[in-house]
Amino acid sequence: MQLEFSFIIPVFNRPNEIDELLHSFRNLNLHKNFEIVIVEDGSTKTSEDVIKRYQEQLHISYFTKANSGPGDSRNFGMQHAKGNYFIILDSDCILPPDYLHIVTSFLKNNFIDCFGGPDAAHENFSDLQKAINFTMTAFITTGGIRGNKKQINKFQPRSFNMGLSKDAFIKTGGFGNIHPGEDPDLSIRLWKLGYQTALISEAFVYHKRRISWTKFYKQVSKFGLVRPILNRWHPETKKITYWFPSLFILGLLVAFVLAVFSYFQLLALYGIYFLVVFLIALRSTRSLKIAIQSIFATMIQFTGYGFNFLKSITILRISNKKPEEIFPQLFFKSK
Repeated sequence: MQLEFSFIIPVFNRPNEIDELLHSFRNLNLHKNFEIVIVEDGSTKTSEDVIKRYQEQLHISYFTKANSGPGDSRNFGMQHAKGNYFIILDSDCILPPDYLHIVTSFLKNNFIDCFGGPDAAHENFSDLQKAINFTMTAFITTGGIRGNKKQINKFQPRSFNMGLSKDAFIKTGGFGNIHPGEDPDLSIRLWKLGYQTALISEAFVYHKRRISWTKFYKQVSKFGLVRPILNRWHPETKKITYWFPSLFILGLLVAFVLAVFSYFQLLALYGIYFLVVFLIALRSTRSLKIAIQSIFATMIQFTGYGFNFLKSITILRISNKKPEEIFPQLFFKSK
């Protein structure tokens, strides 16, 4: 099959991010005919002027629509795209020069209808962005769910860096209206239809993560709320590992209580864990400041996800309401 790529990029009030992303498109080593589909999702601060500066250098299709969330905007973009293979990116990503070459080589040698790639921190990112990136991608903090699983049909691509064939999009209808969680939901529905997913480990993007400590806590809290909903929709995908952050935080609380009564053994184990996180982060980032921040980021990640996972699973079990009624903030309405 002749691969014809359409890059699908929803954006909401982020023209500066689109400028950086389009600039990285110009620097791709593999100069092919590809389309860039940008979907303005109800922005009040549009990217129109930025896009005009690149239209003579890149093939850009630009659409505006009412705000309906990233999943629906990606679907809108794929519905209007001309290619037969879609690559979905977040607007806060930057492409390395070899990105398209790596993707094309992989798909030509081992075609698959859905792939994902990992994310990385660019050297120009802030220390906070690098610390959060470490926490979100390191095996010791996430188990490698965002970019270290090489098994076919086991990896759940994330929509900041995800490929989807046109055929798979048509058969699934694309993303649902939950957010976050729309990408694992799509992966699971693909598996049920017999499609495969895979990780292209070398096809990473620089994921800027427009983030602060507060925003990071809100983000991981939503991840915790969403997972029990996905487990309800797709019970065959339940895993004991989804409980680990909750058990980690509950165990830490128990450790502090025991320490009051002079039992420090459990607290010492937690101290060893955080020391290992610090050392791995220090080795990875070569920055003492980032390594220290990585400890705080790990605590925020486990706390936000862990407590909200327990909150979600408890409410879902005792309530007769649908998830959309219980957690309306996690769902967009299609326009």
